[in-house]
Amino acid sequence: MDRKDFITSASSILATAAIPSLNNDAWEKREGDKNIIIPHYLKPGNTIGITSPAGYITEQEIQPAIKKIESWGYKVKTGNTIGKKDFNFGGTDDERANDFQQMLDDPKIKAIMCARGGYGAIRIIDRLKWEKLKQHPKWIIGFSDVTVFHSHINRQLNIASLHSKMCNSFPEDWSLADAVQVDSIASIYKALSGEKMNYTFTPNAMNKAGIAEGVLVGGNMKTLESLSGSASDLVTNGKILFVEDTGEYLYSIDRMFWNLKRAGKLSGLKGLIAGGFKVKTDADTEDFGKSFEQVVLEKTKDYHYPVCFDFPVGHQKNNFALKCGVKHRLMVEKNSCSLKEL
Repeated sequence: MDRKDFITSASSILATAAIPSLNNDAWEKREGDKNIIIPHYLKPGNTIGITSPAGYITEQEIQPAIKKIESWGYKVKTGNTIGKKDFNFGGTDDERANDFQQMLDDPKIKAIMCARGGYGAIRIIDRLKWEKLKQHPKWIIGFSDVTVFHSHINRQLNIASLHSKMCNSFPEDWSLADAVQVDSIASIYKALSGEKMNYTFTPNAMNKAGIAEGVLVGGNMKTLESLSGSASDLVTNGKILFVEDTGEYLYSIDRMFWNLKRAGKLSGLKGLIAGGFKVKTDADTEDFGKSFEQVVLEKTKDYHYPVCFDFPVGHQKNNFALKCGVKHRLMVEKNSCSLKEL
């Protein structure tokens, strides 16, 4: 994606009334009969906690992220799971759950950035207590396996969260980083500081045109499938859904979209965004008979909402920050596509 095809623009922080029942630590935005709780945007001097609820990561590996976050004017509190190792995990289930819980409960921490993905969030999600997050909403940041948190928080708490790159995506040497990598990481700061996100991207010839407005939800598709039928299952009716994945065969992607369709998660959408999908191929599976775009359009052919491909989100360099649980407008036209936070 060329840098000129991507734009982030700023505007004023949400000017809405504080919620007394939440100790004035969140803003309220009306969406139908529900209240979307948007955590306070960060100010210089606020603290971001870094924890590893999934895979193992070292202290050294998160240093580039710490330096960049501090350059944004924020403080950093490193969790006990950083440097911990239990096989592939960043510590045992108890250690990861306790570390995440401490950050949820600490009112001085205004946002929690997950150090990396991998696998592990689903092993601790039911151990976590959310009362303090209800009282003091804060931004939960990450993608991939962190989709477990995004989905659960949206379903159970209706609190906005931030789908974005994590610590393991920050480059050690910024002079070697390309423009897309720099811009995608900068989008985290823009989102946390209160800028309304506004993305334009190159149209795909297979897009289905249209305009939609709705709350944005989604994340890693395989993770969303694993949450189906659980207390963390994402509600998609009346919303704009974005999905991404990596290292999946086309037949597996086809099966996941059938899961969405049969579960009724495609019929009531306002719009569908397909981000990066790195399709896995080998000699035994390459004759599936459909392209990725055909797989998606087959499942959505009976619906009249816009569908777009190649949005810059996913397991790739052009993985830009998205505010889950916040209302957006999706415009899909022949010569232009955009996603704008409202």
